[in-house]
Amino acid sequence: MTRLSEMMEKQPRLLSSKLFQRHRQFEVVLNRSVLAWKEIERSRQRSSGISSESETAHSHAIQVCEIVAVRKSEEDDQDDTKTGGQKKAKQRYQLYPHAFTVSYVRRTGQHQWRCSDVTFHCANQALCEEWIQVINEQLSLLASRPKSLLVYINPYGGKRRGKRIYEQKVAPLFRRASISADVIVTERANHARDHLKTEANLDKYDGVVCVGGDGMFSEILHGLVTRTQTDHGVDQNQPDAELVPCSLRIGIIPAGSTDCICFATVGTNDPVTSALHIIVGDSQPMDVCSVHHNDFFLRYSVSLLGYGFYGDVLTDSERKRWLGPARYDLSGVKTFLSHNYYEGTVSFLPAEDDMGNPRDKLQCRSGCHVCQHKPSSKDKPWETSEEKEKSDKDSSSGWSVIRGKFIAINAASMSCACPRSPKGLSPSAHLADGTTDLILVRKCSRFDFLRHLLRHTNKEDQFDHSFVEVHRVRTFRFQPRHQEPVSLEDLSETPKKKGFGPICSGQMTCNYSKAQSSWTCDGEILPHAAIQASVQCQLIRLFARGIEEQQQQQ
Repeated sequence: MTRLSEMMEKQPRLLSSKLFQRHRQFEVVLNRSVLAWKEIERSRQRSSGISSESETAHSHAIQVCEIVAVRKSEEDDQDDTKTGGQKKAKQRYQLYPHAFTVSYVRRTGQHQWRCSDVTFHCANQALCEEWIQVINEQLSLLASRPKSLLVYINPYGGKRRGKRIYEQKVAPLFRRASISADVIVTERANHARDHLKTEANLDKYDGVVCVGGDGMFSEILHGLVTRTQTDHGVDQNQPDAELVPCSLRIGIIPAGSTDCICFATVGTNDPVTSALHIIVGDSQPMDVCSVHHNDFFLRYSVSLLGYGFYGDVLTDSERKRWLGPARYDLSGVKTFLSHNYYEGTVSFLPAEDDMGNPRDKLQCRSGCHVCQHKPSSKDKPWETSEEKEKSDKDSSSGWSVIRGKFIAINAASMSCACPRSPKGLSPSAHLADGTTDLILVRKCSRFDFLRHLLRHTNKEDQFDHSFVEVHRVRTFRFQPRHQEPVSLEDLSETPKKKGFGPICSGQMTCNYSKAQSSWTCDGEILPHAAIQASVQCQLIRLFARGIEEQQQQQ
């Protein structure tokens, strides 16, 4: 409240009136940034018979940018009648029949927002209309607010609640805020992606909204980014191409099995909270990883690229889709017990020192200063084709090369926090700094790997193991080991799942076909194990503001 009070003092008043709210009289003040009201207490000094007015501690203030709407109130929708005092409310309505209601954002804790109403009673109609007009004028100056949206609803995701969530919780809020919406209920997989790529007239809209889970968001992401690159003549198959940022923001109404993106950008997977972030016009830039195989574009990723453990979990769970969300638990246990490792080479281009590191405990929050600076194309240390060829051979040109046996290779472009892992895979990963956190989990005992996994559910440092290393990188490549000569010692360590090589005598080497894992890319399986991933800094923007600190929640 202190910050709002300062904003009240610094800016001139647009309106100031004594109005009634519930059973009391308030001094209501509006400037360009804040709407505030303070209760006025009348106390009569009996000895002198002098009436005086004094301000009490009952005061409230809301930011103009968090006002959802203002409207003229009718007798039956005023908040006084909802508190049990119908008789007093009716008497006051007869004395002050003119009233207006302000709908605004109220924080309820745990990063959740709700739409609350406050009704003020005026002495005459002219004053009431003046308040409504001036507040609406201030709202019209907020250019970031959307007026027209294109909404895609996945009716099959999660528990098939997407359509009901939108109609019952989101659409009424959009109507109250005078936002028009064209709604498309998808009929098949990639319906939204294909419509955005070719058919949608995007000039009509201020944003695109998806109602569903992370899979639905991925459809919107691929459709919108591909459409933008096509319109600007950018070839997505070129790994070193500088992609054009999307002009339209994306809104997410969570209604799926997983809502990782909402947790990382808002702090909760509550549909009403997400709808209010859209209404007030929040804007959160976000990095996107472009993934290629041999100069051929595969997919975009905004959360997790995982090889080994997480790739195996997803691959196995796809065979058990009939189990619903429970399939992830079953596949996770099965994959953990299998305890497979995979051999290959990871090469990466580290981020600059001023980008921090994954273990600095500096979490990405609303207004994050790390994400404020967007590097220009001149600052990006992309290598030339000659340097790329050289870096394949050694660690020249700033590239680092690591060869080994890995249980898991993960690239987290955000914290990947969720209810089961409150901190996420990489708690200090940033949303829009142009980097991804590359986590390498080397071959270790099953018990040690379990210790690593359990630390994702508590406050201990999951990177504090001798077999785990993490690097903040701008781009990386992975090459699995294919039929390379191995010693008998290596063969004896190979898991049974990976087959048997020929038995050779002495210390001679022999060809051995090593099995590969699969990459999971934001919940989708990639068809190739050898990939290159490059971070495209702030390629998209969401209707969000990042996770607010607790003091911002007050």
